[in-house]
Amino acid sequence: MLGISACLGGIACRYDGQSNTIPELRQLVDAGQAIMICPEVLGGLPIPRRPAEIQQGDGFDVWRNQARVVDTDGEDVTELFKQGAVKAYNEIEKLQISGLILKERSPSCGSGLIYDGSFSGNRIAGVGVATAFFIQKGLKVYSEENWREMRIT
Repeated sequence: MLGISACLGGIACRYDGQSNTIPELRQLVDAGQAIMICPEVLGGLPIPRRPAEIQQGDGFDVWRNQARVVDTDGEDVTELFKQGAVKAYNEIEKLQISGLILKERSPSCGSGLIYDGSFSGNRIAGVGVATAFFIQKGLKVYSEENWREMRIT
């Protein structure tokens, strides 16, 4: 069983109330081979919500309390992102999910690139808060850009 970012599976749960549907990933959900998760919604963030970015690092730094997640109004939403990651992991563990396909560039789900925290569109190498937690728990994370490299069983 796979876990897929809900926005990639067609759920309008992005910060702007939209989705990023990837038809092939939706087909995996429809075939019962994957379930959809959204750590940000699980953490209690609304749809839509203000854009948020990690400042002063990436998701690993957030878990080390060296970085924080802030929205465009300057509100610190770090704890909601962390709570969502933990809740998502608990679901993943319960369902025995073996791999994840998550939304690249997301402050929660990014697995190679995230935004730099300046809200200017600049991207940096790094991972999101949930991705960092999942990796620390031993899960393999792919994005919508490289998921075809994974072995789906």
